[in-house]
Amino acid sequence: MINTMDFNGVVMNISDFGVGASHAEVACYKLFTVDNGNGDIINFVVKPETYFVDHVMVKIGDQVTGFYDANTAAPLIYPPQYQAIVMAKQSRTQQVKVDYFNKDLASSDGTLELNLGPETKLVLENGQAYLRNPANHNLIVIYRATTKSIPAQTTPLKVIVMC
Repeated sequence: MINTMDFNGVVMNISDFGVGASHAEVACYKLFTVDNGNGDIINFVVKPETYFVDHVMVKIGDQVTGFYDANTAAPLIYPPQYQAIVMAKQSRTQQVKVDYFNKDLASSDGTLELNLGPETKLVLENGQAYLRNPANHNLIVIYRATTKSIPAQTTPLKVIVMC
């Protein structure tokens, strides 16, 4: 189970991030510097396996949310540096939640509960159909409206199962 945390802000810089000796390895990793506008800055290490919601191209100036595993070791430097698991470009038409969802499809932080509908697309990270119940998995949930209940409930547009 991943202990997912997120950070929202504007991408201030994108640069190559050297993790290996070869030029090919350096070119495949990126460092995204994200500023939330309140004086907080985070550097996200973006690996080839980092999942980009809707496979969008992110550029400097974009509003994004970076999701990372809070249990993964991070260097004690400033600004903090985390390995991005999922990156989502902000949208007015949809929201994104990345978390572990239990047998009742409730998020581990207790803020969102899923009601799967006939139009909800269930897929794996590679885009292939997921034909089982997505409960008890880490999920990337793309949704629009929620109820005002606690936890909020939604019928998601798309659920990406992180195996």
